[in-house]
Amino acid sequence: MSEVTVRPMRFTDLEAVEAIEQKVFSTPWSLSSFREGLAAGASFSWTAEERGRVVGYLVSWVVEDELHIGNLAVAPAHQGRGIARRMVEHALGDAAGRGVTWAALEVRRSNVRAQRLYASFGFSRVGVRRRYYSDDGEDAIVMGLEVRGGAR
Repeated sequence: MSEVTVRPMRFTDLEAVEAIEQKVFSTPWSLSSFREGLAAGASFSWTAEERGRVVGYLVSWVVEDELHIGNLAVAPAHQGRGIARRMVEHALGDAAGRGVTWAALEVRRSNVRAQRLYASFGFSRVGVRRRYYSDDGEDAIVMGLEVRGGAR
C-alpha cells in the first residue's frame, strides 16, 4: 500500500468527495452540504489522500466538549485497507487536543462493518434512533466514546 495521508479537507477536494459519496451511500449528501460546512468553518473535515487523489473523507463537528462524526466514507476500490481507521484515529486525536471528552455518531443498524470499526476504538452502543434514515426507514445505532486525554 502506498502512503495515505490524512489532512484537512479543502474546497478543491469537494468534487472527489462528492463522487465517493455518490458511490458509497444510498442517500448521499449534496455537494452544497459539504461546501456550506467548509465555508461556515463549522466542521472538522478530513480527507485521506493517496498519490494526490482523495480516496476517503470524514466530516465531524465539535460542539463544546463533544465530537460528532457525521460522515465517513472510503472509495470502494480502496476499502479494506485501513483508511477509515486512519481517519477516525486522526479525528479522535485532533478532538482530544481540542479538549473534547465525548464522541458520538449514528450508524445504520445493518452496517455491521462500520459498527465493528467504531467498537475497535471503544465506541459502545448508547441508543437507537428509530426510523432515522429517510430512504428506507432503517434505525440508526447511536454509539458513544469517552475521549481519553480530552479534558483540559
